[in-house]
Amino acid sequence: MKYYLIAGEPSGDALGARLMEAIKRNDKQAQFFGLGGDSMQAQGLKSLFNITELAVMGLAEVIPSIPRILERIKQTISDIQNTNPDVIITIDSWSFCARIHKKIRKLKLGIPQVHYVAPQVWAWKKKRARTMYKYIDLLLTLFPHEPKYFTPYNLDAVFVGHPVIESAIVNGKNKGEFRKKHKIKDEQKLMLVLPGSRHNEVERLLPDFLEVVKKMQDKHPEFVYVIPTVSTVAEKVKKMVAASGLPIEVVEGEQERHNAFQDADVAIAASGTVALELAIVGVPHIIAYKVPKLTEWIARHFIHIQFVNLTNILLGREIVPELLQESCNPANIMAYIEQFLNKQSLYSRQMEGFEKLRQKLGMCEQTPSDNACKAIMELIAKQK
Repeated sequence: MKYYLIAGEPSGDALGARLMEAIKRNDKQAQFFGLGGDSMQAQGLKSLFNITELAVMGLAEVIPSIPRILERIKQTISDIQNTNPDVIITIDSWSFCARIHKKIRKLKLGIPQVHYVAPQVWAWKKKRARTMYKYIDLLLTLFPHEPKYFTPYNLDAVFVGHPVIESAIVNGKNKGEFRKKHKIKDEQKLMLVLPGSRHNEVERLLPDFLEVVKKMQDKHPEFVYVIPTVSTVAEKVKKMVAASGLPIEVVEGEQERHNAFQDADVAIAASGTVALELAIVGVPHIIAYKVPKLTEWIARHFIHIQFVNLTNILLGREIVPELLQESCNPANIMAYIEQFLNKQSLYSRQMEGFEKLRQKLGMCEQTPSDNACKAIMELIAKQK
């Protein structure tokens, strides 16, 4: 069968790659088309265009990109028509993917339409849950509390599990590999610096993170520093690190990132899926994030959540410090790192919370990607 997958960001690319692996286990002759990054291309997808063009965030950044994005949507619709796949699977990035689903539905092609990763309607734009059934046939959710927001509105929503669980299961066997490969001595400690996967995130966060590394060098000479990054921002990260003159190693690729997580002692990270990965693996960390003033104003007025970090949201309490906007500065970041290194109460709270999180997300035998694959195959069979 022909599978048309669309992932517009690195987190969706990683999810899509695992789904492709699961599909190939069930359909030995599967053919893949669509949009994806390095991980999906490694699984056999030839991407229609480079998804870095879609990696923008925040109103101020999105507006100048609208003409280009609209043109890419048009190009994608045309490619779907030419390919005539057995199913269309969009992954995350609902604002972009919704436009594709709506246009495909209008064309009445009769192709089953799936979206993987529910929009966070529990945080904002709750009305979206009422209309999604018009454009998609199946919604695959990462969290157990999400289907209840969609099923009352005639949309088949299935909880399949979060991919960080799968990463932890698969990569848990690789503990020690990263240290060995990168010649990190037993007496040395490893700190991960994760400034995000979008250009504007790196530009805003990495200067502060580099300043933290500079301070750490003076106070804690036993540390080595690694930035696991993705292709979308790799060149920018390398240039900024080189200009700083700091001894930080930059690594790329999903496997390198996961191996680094297994061996890390502490991390500072942008908010996002990467923070949930750190929590599942059990790496003490803090979240630091900045957005433009206009984006901040919009968020404060329209997003109604107590926390921004998924670990804190799922547990209903703050165990991962959230340093946002003005609070995101080297002095504050250093203060929390010291608490981790001294094994103070914050460290204990995180370790206890991370264990509860693993239980909540379900470290089950069936992987999330296998669950997703099964639901997709059942939909295709039902609609044939």
